[in-house]
Amino acid sequence: MKLNLQNIKKLKQKSDNLLVEKVCNYVIEHWQDYDKKINIFTDVLHYGCQSGMVSKLIYYSDTMAFYKKYKEEINTLLYELMESCGLFDPSQLFRDKWDKEDPLANDTTNQNLLAWFGFEETLRSIGQNFEVLQGKI
Repeated sequence: MKLNLQNIKKLKQKSDNLLVEKVCNYVIEHWQDYDKKINIFTDVLHYGCQSGMVSKLIYYSDTMAFYKKYKEEINTLLYELMESCGLFDPSQLFRDKWDKEDPLANDTTNQNLLAWFGFEETLRSIGQNFEVLQGKI
């Protein structure tokens, strides 16, 4: 599929996943900010949400609200990734960033980490639909 605004909007429209819709909205909102549209994806996926690139996911209050709103979708992504990698504990995936004393992600640190994970993995998944991004993300 060709990377253009119309196709991003189509993906959003076809999706019944609220997180996919939210991340598509991010791409749509930032479309005019980039000359090379591929960089909407590659910049975030290279530097990560922790860099502050996704301005709505900088502060704990924002990331915790994001996690709580999209918890089901994020947990599904986490489960699928862990299962495909043969992992049994989020600390195996996130290593020392995961607070082992908060295994259910009830506190700030893990909710923040999972919000970033959910956004980045969803952006990667959306990007996989476009030929120009395959093999680059």
